[in-house]
Amino acid sequence: MPLTKRQKEVMEFITEFVRDNGYSPSYEELASGLKLASVATVHKHISSLEAKQYLNRAYNQSRSLQVTNRYLQEQRRMEPIRHAAQHGPAEIPLLGRIAAGAPIESVATDASLRFSDFTGNEGTFALEVRGDSMVEDHICSGDFVLIERTNSVRNGEIVVALVDGSETTLKRYFDEGERVRLQPANSEMKPIYVDKLQLEIQGKVLAVLRKYR
Repeated sequence: MPLTKRQKEVMEFITEFVRDNGYSPSYEELASGLKLASVATVHKHISSLEAKQYLNRAYNQSRSLQVTNRYLQEQRRMEPIRHAAQHGPAEIPLLGRIAAGAPIESVATDASLRFSDFTGNEGTFALEVRGDSMVEDHICSGDFVLIERTNSVRNGEIVVALVDGSETTLKRYFDEGERVRLQPANSEMKPIYVDKLQLEIQGKVLAVLRKYR
């Protein structure tokens, strides 16, 4: 499930601190290093990261924070996408259009497709899709979706929704007054209805990536 911007900063701080020092930071060092208001704020973030299974800690022990294998594995899966964004070509030739229905005349162009159109916003992140709830929108299990981090979305947009502060899901968003309908793109699945107070929108889909080899 996706991390908030601050949770990502907490995880990166802990990971780098352990790598540099061989032991985990104290809550006071976390608060100071991340310029958090108080140690209580650190406790809140640590509890949320524990619930997401990215951190383990031993109670009543100092410097007991441990990054889980789940977090490390997710970071390794994301590394090819980050590497491509940082070191790959900024753009590739856009040679024209190709028919997926009746054949059309091929016309060459000198245009290009710029990856910065998708990744130029520093709030953009990627998620690997698990499950079939969006297959009728051609988003399949194993695909990667590029997400623009935002909490402002329009009806019908595909969003990353955090429900009850713990579970995330990829669905189309529809505002129905006091509640929101999270609509799957799978005729065999029912929509999810959520009270607005129990819902946090973490972003909306920019693009879908699929590898065939």
